[in-house]
Amino acid sequence: MRILVVGGSGLIGAHVVDVLRERGHAVTTVARTARPGVDHLLDLESASIDDLRPLLAGHDGVVYATRSDEQRPLPKPILPAFRRDIVEPVVRLFTAARLEGLSRGVIMGSYYTYFDRLHPQWRLADRHTYVRCRLEQALEGRAAAGPELPVAVLELPFIFGRAGDRLPNWAGPLDRWAKSRSPLVAPVGGSAAAAARSVAEIAVDALEKASGADIPVADENLTWNDMITRIAEAVGRPRRVGRLPAGAVRAFLRFGGRMQALGGKESGINPSYFGDLLTTELFIEPTTGRPLDPALRETFADTASETQHDRVPPSA
Repeated sequence: MRILVVGGSGLIGAHVVDVLRERGHAVTTVARTARPGVDHLLDLESASIDDLRPLLAGHDGVVYATRSDEQRPLPKPILPAFRRDIVEPVVRLFTAARLEGLSRGVIMGSYYTYFDRLHPQWRLADRHTYVRCRLEQALEGRAAAGPELPVAVLELPFIFGRAGDRLPNWAGPLDRWAKSRSPLVAPVGGSAAAAARSVAEIAVDALEKASGADIPVADENLTWNDMITRIAEAVGRPRRVGRLPAGAVRAFLRFGGRMQALGGKESGINPSYFGDLLTTELFIEPTTGRPLDPALRETFADTASETQHDRVPPSA
């Protein structure tokens, strides 16, 4: 196969490129900033269908692996901005891919869409613009692709790992916190987690099978206590992690949501409801069973806090 990887310079995209090449496939990379190994520079948010078609011509498949910042507050209303960032580029990309005769695709999505299916009573799409746009991204992207171009959506949790100097955006702050003398504390709840390499292997499997499935991804399910404990061990300062009361976490985030609203701003994940998610076990079953520790140690190697971090969302 010949595959175009959009976001091929990012943490996950770089691993996808590696796995494709290891399996004998040809790869073309697209990114918005110049880096070694990037074949074409393009800002997908402004690229038209006509801009995309020449890049896609001659390829068998395409991977959409760019990131979105769901936490950044923006002036109200934020839905148009989030659609411009998350939904509309995917619609144009897969429209162009269909017109060029591609036969398979992958979108790197978010595990919030998995939980929206599993727990409709949580009303995630109503409460969180980011989740709504992730759902629309999958729905409208597949509609643009049409039945002849199956598109798999990988629903991604916390991602650990490294690709050169590319790390998750939260790695630096957590690295510094775990190395500091400050006490370590965590609320109840937890998250599914996966290694970037594992995500890449699952993505390439989906391409090889021309899958059009929703694929929730998790190597392990970790409580927040377990995750922070293992991060502290990885940075060489193992110690006990205290417990934050769930009620206090929820109250603090609700207050943050009210202050944000008073300032005329919103974020993709609404702080007023985020406490409910944060103190819930956002676990995916089944897990792959692949060990997470190598990627966790790689994320928090000695140089982790000194490098420039890619913006990979903690819970895509």
